[in-house]
Amino acid sequence: MNVIQRAVALGVGAALLQALMLVAFAWPATNIAPRDLPLAVAGPQAAVVEARLSGQNPGAFELTVLPDETAAREAINEREVYGAIVTGGGAPRMLVASGAAPAVAQQLTQIGQQLSGAPAAPVEDVVPADPDDPRGAGFGAMALPLVMAGIAGGVLLTLLVPSAGGRALGVLVFGIAGGLLSMLVTQGWLSIVPGDYLTLSAVAGLVSFAVAGTVTGLATVIGRAGIGIAALTMLLIGNPFSAATAAPELLPQPWGAIGQLLPPGAAASLLRSVAFFDGAGALRPILILLAWAGFAVVLLGIGAIRDRDRAEPALSTGPASEPVPVTA
Repeated sequence: MNVIQRAVALGVGAALLQALMLVAFAWPATNIAPRDLPLAVAGPQAAVVEARLSGQNPGAFELTVLPDETAAREAINEREVYGAIVTGGGAPRMLVASGAAPAVAQQLTQIGQQLSGAPAAPVEDVVPADPDDPRGAGFGAMALPLVMAGIAGGVLLTLLVPSAGGRALGVLVFGIAGGLLSMLVTQGWLSIVPGDYLTLSAVAGLVSFAVAGTVTGLATVIGRAGIGIAALTMLLIGNPFSAATAAPELLPQPWGAIGQLLPPGAAASLLRSVAFFDGAGALRPILILLAWAGFAVVLLGIGAIRDRDRAEPALSTGPASEPVPVTA
């Protein structure tokens, strides 16, 4: 392939990548709607409300009937549902949790207005978002920098550190320092995430380690093509389907569920659980992140074994010692 053919091929390839990125980022955003969204219905008229919601919005909600308001609040605090409709004593009341997803809380508020027939329907935010970030825009914006920084760190370690052991050390240092600094900015300066600083830093550090380690590990095992595979997976699938600004149940399926299996989606869910719900619902995303971190460690371990195997023959075939002359 001559220079002109290569230039044309690269230009076409870049255009296709651009189109693919537009699809990956714009398609989920233009198809936001409830899909089996967990919602509780409580009180004496719960069955009536359940039938009405199922008839008006088939497939939109995964409804759970609870005995009373106390049970509904507990379900919200345990991250079992995004909100609850409480019946009895007048018009239905809506309980929401903007800390779980401001976009969902807004949609549930509209549903509460429809059920009560009043534009100022009684709505209570049981687990509110941070007052400095009521719409969750700042929280949602954290996902992309964490992913981009992890990819950049992995690329730099791959290009500048030749040994797998050195790369592993670099990923570990990046995870610790990145977690501490990122939460220093988002919590200490911007004040958009409540909760314990060190716990949140550990979460951010685990995300940084998982992303950078996957990039570096794949590049160590399969070459520089691993950088592209990891980067495209994290950016084209992981980030737009992370639900950092919405909820997995609002995204087209099965992509919303798939996004939760990748580091960006698991990171958003885990940060919400730790920051707003005292760790409720944190088990699944933390196991996913640990699995990705473990995958990175295995890849870097394979690279370290390869480095050792290459070094041993080089040592055994070193220059032979000069013969010592014998004098008569």
